[in-house]
Amino acid sequence: MPHPRHLDARLHAWVGGLPTTPADRWLRRLSTAADHGKLWLLLALLLGSRGGRLRRGALRGTVAMGLTSALVNAVLKPLFGRVRPDLANLRTERRLHREPGSLSFPSGHSGSAAAFVTGLALESPATGAALAPLALGIGYSRVHVGVHYPGDVLAGLAVGGAVAISAQRGWRLRDARSARSGRRR
Repeated sequence: MPHPRHLDARLHAWVGGLPTTPADRWLRRLSTAADHGKLWLLLALLLGSRGGRLRRGALRGTVAMGLTSALVNAVLKPLFGRVRPDLANLRTERRLHREPGSLSFPSGHSGSAAAFVTGLALESPATGAALAPLALGIGYSRVHVGVHYPGDVLAGLAVGGAVAISAQRGWRLRDARSARSGRRR
C-alpha cells in the first residue's frame, strides 16, 4: 500500500493534469473569494439579517470559523510544517494571481468553510446542507489551483467541522447559564 503522502502527490498531479476548461477561471475566483473568510463573512451578514435560527447559525459559524482559523494558522501549520505543492507544472490559467506564502497542512480555506457551514447547520440544518456543496467546492478549488494537496483539504474540513461541533458544548453551557439567570435571548 502506498504511503499517504505519495497518494496525495499522485492525486494532486492527476488534478493538475486535467484538461483546461472554463471552470478553471471560476474555481480560481471561488478560491480567491474565500481568502481571509470574506465569502463566509458576507454570507454571515446576509443570513444574520434574517434573524432567528439563521442569525444564530451565522454567529455560531463565524465564531467556529475564527477559532478554526486561529488553530490552523497558529498551531497546526507550524506543528506539521508541510510545504505547499510545487507549482512548476501547473497551467498558467489555473494559478492564483498571488500564491500563498504560508505552510500547506491543513488547509485554512477548507477549515474555515467546514467550520462556518457546520456551525450554521447546528442551528439551521437545511441552510447548512444547502451551503455544504459551496464549502466542498472551495476545498476542491484549493487543489485545482495547485496550492494544496487533497490531504490538506480533507484535514482542513475535518478540523473545521470538529471545532464547530466542539464549540457547541460551550454554546450550550452559555445558553444554560442564560436560562438559569432568567434572561431572554
